This record gives sequence, structure tokens and C-alpha cells, in this order.
Amino acid sequence: MEGRCLGEFMGTLVLILLGDGVVANVLLKRSKAEGAGWMVITSGWAFAVLAGIFVAVACGSPDAHINPAVTVGFAVSTGNFTKVVPFVIAQTLGGITGATLVWLHFLPHWKATEDPGLKLACFCTAPAIRNFAANLLSEIIGTLILVFVVGAIFSKAVAGTGLVSGLGAYLVAALVWGIGLSLGGTTGYAINPARDFGPRLAHALLPIAGKGKSDWGYAIVPVLGPLIGGSLAGLLLRAMHI
Repeated sequence: MEGRCLGEFMGTLVLILLGDGVVANVLLKRSKAEGAGWMVITSGWAFAVLAGIFVAVACGSPDAHINPAVTVGFAVSTGNFTKVVPFVIAQTLGGITGATLVWLHFLPHWKATEDPGLKLACFCTAPAIRNFAANLLSEIIGTLILVFVVGAIFSKAVAGTGLVSGLGAYLVAALVWGIGLSLGGTTGYAINPARDFGPRLAHALLPIAGKGKSDWGYAIVPVLGPLIGGSLAGLLLRAMHI
């Protein structure tokens, strides 16, 4: 289990470093990518997922969940919950570490950026229109699609005796890209509690120049929504024998 947890930690670290990194690249002042837009952010996150999966596998976790909602979803689907607690701890720590590296990488740009909201957005999500029920529903739907389609990708009906080695990572990355493009505009598509809670905690703890509050009043949404969505997807996968 230690090797698998190391893989989950390293994979999530890379996911957040590249994922939050693309947001910082686009939002922070005097970055050469400033203003590059939503397509760059969604593409960067897709590549971050791809890299995170490969790193997780290479470092010891063939599961390569790098997402507590995925871990919980497949635990519900299989009825095996033994990985949930160690994986979630490793993923959360990976998220904190990855976010810390983003802070270090863009160190001069935090002071150059006046808007504290832009700085927070480099670490965690926020809704376009703040409405608890609607925001929670968005995260539930996005994560349900994530976990259910991942299950479909690796199902016997689709994969047969097994996907070509490494192909699954590209398909999952494309799925995350699609979720961002189609469903991400409402809440910033956290669809991953470790992606949001870990970096939000890093934002609260790090001495970021000119930062504001970490918006803990919203923080339950990108944790609870994905866990509900992942669990519902697990139930659906189990009911449909996928």
C-alpha cells in the first residue's frame, strides 16, 4: 500500500503543479500567457491529468486515481473500501505540495497581481454565479460524468481484454478536457476534492503577497459535490455491471 500511496501523492502533485500552473500562467500579471483564455486553461488541465496519471503509475500506483472522488466512486462500485483513507490522504498531501510549487514558480507575479481573487483562482475554484444548490449540482454532475465514463472506458465492453498500454491515460485526459469545455464554466469544474481542498489550504497557509481570504464558505461545494457525484457514478456502474 505504501508504494501505491506514493504513486497517488506524486501523481496528484504533478496534476496540481501543471493544472494550477496553467491557471496562474493565464491569470497572473506580467506572465507571458496572461489573458490566453479558457481554451488554454482546459487544455492545460487535460495535459495535467495525462501527466499525473503517468507519474502515478510509474511511482507505484497502477490505479492512478489522483482524485478522492474517483477513489470513492470505484470503492462504491466494487465494494472494496480499503484504499479510500490512505489514497485520500496521499492525494490531499500531493495537492498541497503541488500548489506550494506553483507559488514558488510564480513567486514575483503574486506581488505584481493586485486582484486577490485572481490569486485565489490560481489555487482553487469559485462559482461564476454563487448559488449553493446550483453549484453543488454542477459539481455532482461533472464528477458523475467523470467517474462513470472512466468506468466505461476501462469496461470489458469497451476495452475487451485490455486497452493498449498507456492509451487509457490519453482517453481520461480527453474526457477531462471535454468536461471542462462543456460543463466547467459554472464552477470551474473542481470534480476532485484534492484538487480544491489541498491548494485552498496551501493558499491559506502560504505567505502569498497581497492575498485575500481563502473563501472557506464555498469550500464545502468542491469537496462534497465530487464525493456525491463519484458515489452516484459508482452505484450506477455497479447497477449496470460495468
